[in-house]
Amino acid sequence: MKLALIGAGQRGMIYAGYAQARAEIAAVVEPDDGRRKAAADAYAIPEEMQFESTEQFYRLGKICDAVIISSMDRDHYRQSMEALELGYDILLEKPISPSPEETLHIQRKANETGSKVIVCHVLRYTNFFAEIKRIVDGGELGKIITIQHDENIGNFHMAHAFVRGNWRRSDLASPLIMQKSCHDMDILAWLVDSEAKRISSYGGLTYFKEENAPAESGERCLDCKAAAECRFDAAKAYLPIRGQWPATVVTADQSEEGLRKALATSPYGRCVYRCDNDVCDHQVSLIEFKNGVTVTFNLSGFTSKMYRTIKIMCEHGEIRGDDSLNLIEITRFSSNAVDRSEQTVIRPAAVSGGHNGGDAGLMEDFLTILERGDGGGGSRSSIDRSVESHMMAYAAERARVTGETIDIDRLKEELRSKLATEPFPILERT
Repeated sequence: MKLALIGAGQRGMIYAGYAQARAEIAAVVEPDDGRRKAAADAYAIPEEMQFESTEQFYRLGKICDAVIISSMDRDHYRQSMEALELGYDILLEKPISPSPEETLHIQRKANETGSKVIVCHVLRYTNFFAEIKRIVDGGELGKIITIQHDENIGNFHMAHAFVRGNWRRSDLASPLIMQKSCHDMDILAWLVDSEAKRISSYGGLTYFKEENAPAESGERCLDCKAAAECRFDAAKAYLPIRGQWPATVVTADQSEEGLRKALATSPYGRCVYRCDNDVCDHQVSLIEFKNGVTVTFNLSGFTSKMYRTIKIMCEHGEIRGDDSLNLIEITRFSSNAVDRSEQTVIRPAAVSGGHNGGDAGLMEDFLTILERGDGGGGSRSSIDRSVESHMMAYAAERARVTGETIDIDRLKEELRSKLATEPFPILERT
């Protein structure tokens, strides 16, 4: 089985790494010379199968069995549509697209062509969330009534990816809740087993702004007078973790000299208070599902570590989970405050690898579907199942910007009406 890697950044290289046990990474498409060479070296890709652009690659027709599309958010639409036109199956990094119209276009094109599009909603493949889903579906605590769910981004991750990094601006990538939390919208819809009914949302960019910059701070960290007292000093953020993420994102040269050189010129050496970022650094959303379940979802860049916590309140008990501890607690309600509640503690089987084993599980699912040659509808993260999360994330961002509560069915009808009357955008080959 031959796969082409489109986008050889961090996520693409992770997926390709898991895939190579069962498939050949036969081609790479990557505009950055260093990343393209790294992928070619890692997977022994011949020079004639190394491409700077998808235009060069797609011009050859269908020469692989499937493509892994892990490029930037706003490149997904064109690259996916052209791949589907050629008959490729796709493993597509989330978000499908920042645009809900483009998301539905890709879904419709996949269904028309019969191609398999599996979206990288890796949390569905973790033992942690799979165990919670098993508990919920088992019915031992009755029906879900309400959920509290938190995505804790981590202050250093917020600064790296969403202030200095590639996902700092909505026009370059996606709004924060789409880029970071379509995962969470997907998990919530999966656990609740219902479509969303309406969403309201509040939040904004509060802290990572020039008005909060320390006195005498400069444009770049390496020559900043305030660096010694600033926790966001790029030297503090990256030099102690040379060879590890996220320092490896800054430059391929992980020597101290190489990192310092990159920090002197790259976006990752900029003052976090003086970047061109505009995405939220915190957002809270209120969701009502069609089956009556209500959810509060809190997305925050103001936490000490990256992790997710969830509290599911059911008719006869509650479920608490912390994925950083790999810990799930089930508590069955007692009759009063004196009687001891019955409690069960579960630690799902630990799995090595990214996203607590979710990355590997996703790739196993994708390759198995390709080998079976079926339609991919049985995948946990087929595009038909994944679109709901994107509609929810888009609705949440619209609600935040407008101050309105968004009716999801009305939003979907608006989008489907546009889809029915407007042709696919013309994709001109270059």
